[in-house]
Amino acid sequence: MDSLEETPLLLGSDGIARHEAVYHRFSPAMKRVIVAMVSGCGLIPFFVTGTFTPSIPQIARDLGSSGSIVNLAVSLSAFGAAVGGLVGGSYSTFYGRRVIYTYSLPVLILGSIGVATAGNVPSLLLWRFIQSLGAAPSQVLGAGVIGDIYKLEERGRAMAVFFAACLLGPSLAPLAGGSTTFYYSWRVMQGSLGLVGFIAYCIMFLFFPETSQPGSRGIDKVRASQGPDAKNKKIGFIFINPLRLMLLLRSPNLLLISIILSSSLMTVFAQLIPLAYTIGERYHIANEALIGLCFLPAGLGNILGAAIVGRISDYTVIYWRKKRGGVWYPEDRLRAALIPFALIVPMPLVIYGLANQFIDGTPGLVTCLVCLFVNGIGVEMAFGPCAAYLVDVMHSRSAEALAANGGLRSALVASGISVVLPMINTFGIAITNSIFAILVWIAFGILCCIIRYGDQMRAFIDVGFSTAENN
Repeated sequence: MDSLEETPLLLGSDGIARHEAVYHRFSPAMKRVIVAMVSGCGLIPFFVTGTFTPSIPQIARDLGSSGSIVNLAVSLSAFGAAVGGLVGGSYSTFYGRRVIYTYSLPVLILGSIGVATAGNVPSLLLWRFIQSLGAAPSQVLGAGVIGDIYKLEERGRAMAVFFAACLLGPSLAPLAGGSTTFYYSWRVMQGSLGLVGFIAYCIMFLFFPETSQPGSRGIDKVRASQGPDAKNKKIGFIFINPLRLMLLLRSPNLLLISIILSSSLMTVFAQLIPLAYTIGERYHIANEALIGLCFLPAGLGNILGAAIVGRISDYTVIYWRKKRGGVWYPEDRLRAALIPFALIVPMPLVIYGLANQFIDGTPGLVTCLVCLFVNGIGVEMAFGPCAAYLVDVMHSRSAEALAANGGLRSALVASGISVVLPMINTFGIAITNSIFAILVWIAFGILCCIIRYGDQMRAFIDVGFSTAENN
């Protein structure tokens, strides 16, 4: 039987013992602490992005520029995030998780201080790039850390918690950014991100252990090749081309999962980015802080979605493995995302568009907020199993796979976001949201194909897929 296809979880007693021992290095309580630490760090990149957007008018006034010019910082930060994710993913596989956290967070701190003290637009753009560069690795590393410490049947729940924390960012960050900008200053907000980064650095430096599995790091393999005397030998800096990670997307499975995740994430930004217009102006809400509160239902939906989908994701793996007589088929986990992609993500999007365009007053506002909440549940339920699948099939290179996924996803989501407002102005929100819903239904069809033909697709191009023995 091809190791890339259905793989039995029958390793023999010695193999099972070694396999289990890798995941018993940390106690259950310590694992929860580690998940809490990486989840907190994973939230930071979304705050770096989300707190800036509400501040653009004030920044433009302070720096004597225009909103459109300052808005370049948003695009530049997206590029910085993509680069940071690729660099963090590449080097974490070689040097380990801990060292990347302790090197990237100081870059975030430096960038945040630079943004807070910027006196002109060029310096603002430079420091925003550096800020995003330092924040981005935390999002990639978190899922890799969870793959390091949780075995296959437990991974979905921990992954759901991590991504729920991350997806709180698009909901909470605009509220924090808008309120701080309104009552204090945009500089205070950016300086606060530096303070948060410093606190995160102290916590990770003092308490975060190296979670990479023994012998799995590139540096371990280099030392092993040099003989037993080199076990603790210091290895200097080794250049790793971060762009090589994008070659992982040669695999149809990894490429299509990136497209699927992009479609679900686009629904979040398609609703939240124009919220000041679709809810603020439509229902006569002028206060930035009150508009920020309207972002909360999506975040609350993410929390509930995480509580629901984590167990479903793991149960799906266990149920189908048992049904197959102990054979592990990685794509079984994706079944947990079918209902979210078919109904829970796209339907609220369509209803939101219709309600916002045709229902006035309080009933329309309440309907829109309920739709944001339900969509938030659906996005988390769709995102969690797909991201966990990436860790399952690329276990030893999970951070790299997620970095490549994130790089493509950033480009696709940024392209989708750029057309949201022009589409709303041209076609209206009902048609715009329906188009994004159709994209999700197309993603649902792709997901069904991956579940049905995943083994053949993995066999088509082998990029180092995991088997039961090394998962």
